Amino acid sequence: MTPWRTSADFRRMWLAGAITTFGSFLTFVALPVQIKELTGSAVAVGAIGAVELVPLIVFGLYGGALADAMDRKLLINATEAAQGLLALGLLVNTVVPHPVVWPLYVVAALSSALTGLQRPALDAIVPRIVRRDQLAAAAALNALRWQVGAIAGPSVAGLVIAYAGLSWAYAADAATFALSVALGLGLSRSPAAHDAKPPSLRSIAEGARYAWSRKELLGTYAIDLAAMFFAYPAAIFPFLADDLHAPWSLGLMYAAGSVGSLAVSLTSGWTTRIHRHGRMVVYAAVGWGLAMAAAGWTGRIWLVLLCLAAAGGCDMISGVGRSTMWNQTIPDELRGRLAGIELLSYSVGPQLGQLRSGGVAALTTARTSVWTGGVACAAAVVALAAALPKLMSYDARQHPAAETKSGTESGAEGGTESGTETAPATAS
Repeated sequence: MTPWRTSADFRRMWLAGAITTFGSFLTFVALPVQIKELTGSAVAVGAIGAVELVPLIVFGLYGGALADAMDRKLLINATEAAQGLLALGLLVNTVVPHPVVWPLYVVAALSSALTGLQRPALDAIVPRIVRRDQLAAAAALNALRWQVGAIAGPSVAGLVIAYAGLSWAYAADAATFALSVALGLGLSRSPAAHDAKPPSLRSIAEGARYAWSRKELLGTYAIDLAAMFFAYPAAIFPFLADDLHAPWSLGLMYAAGSVGSLAVSLTSGWTTRIHRHGRMVVYAAVGWGLAMAAAGWTGRIWLVLLCLAAAGGCDMISGVGRSTMWNQTIPDELRGRLAGIELLSYSVGPQLGQLRSGGVAALTTARTSVWTGGVACAAAVVALAAALPKLMSYDARQHPAAETKSGTESGAEGGTESGTETAPATAS
């Protein structure tokens, strides 16, 4: 809890992010429900992911360059306000006499683009408001906030949609964005460096070259991508529940991973004593794969749920390790662009993973798809760790960045110095 106690701006960011995360999960559930009601087509519902992927990739890379070239607080607040306007657009389309489908896809694509623009700035701004030795704790607290939203948001969304209607879900989401923007407007500026380059393909390439030169960072991206590609079977949970003759367990399957992540977040004080974060990432990713393999092997539903929760806990540990490595070592003037690359590693992986798991399940069975993916994940992570020895040898105590105290670190207490403030996060 140290970042919460010592940084007023981190507290503002955490509270605003908790509010908007909850609201975004209302829309996350409501949007596919509305498409299903209007079309009755599973293909139409699945197309949401397709329209979101390309904008996320394109604008994620551009957003990284933009975050290094302009005031990060301004960028975060502007995209947050735009997300609120999109939620209002969904509300208007819902309350008209004859709602139509195409605006739902347009909003999904635009929201994905805004997320791509905003998320690198959100990630890049954290080291400006939190002391370097508190970055692991900050990562765990931010993950805790997200996991609470991931559990509570969909649960409440189901009740709101069932008893009040879709319009109330969209209205509540718009209200949460308004609250987060109001909190964000009270924060100080977070300007770019005086010699920052304007966003361009050249600046994006500069960030990519830096990432390639840092093999330990490259390893974190590659391992996260491999873990999600091989062992992210959320798309086939309905089929897995049927195979186990436990359709009642479907909701629990979706929640189990978040429960495991939440448990790790609540007990994550030990992560601040870890210095070899590369090994932390590798071991946790192997654990994720083995837990998924065990979930596919076992035929008992309670063991499946336990394995999924264990996988979620491993994913949380890996996430804390990756975030700490990035925030401790990436130069401030490159943080936005590197955050854009990181956005691709954890967003493209799950999308491709759902395609892989669905395809294997169609050729074999749901259980086979889950356990083979878990085994392939563990094997791929071990191979990547062997190919990138700098990842396994990384030690925060020996890294050059550990010898230099950040110029903004001393301002983290009150968050009053220029460039040490942040704005709220969004889960959209």
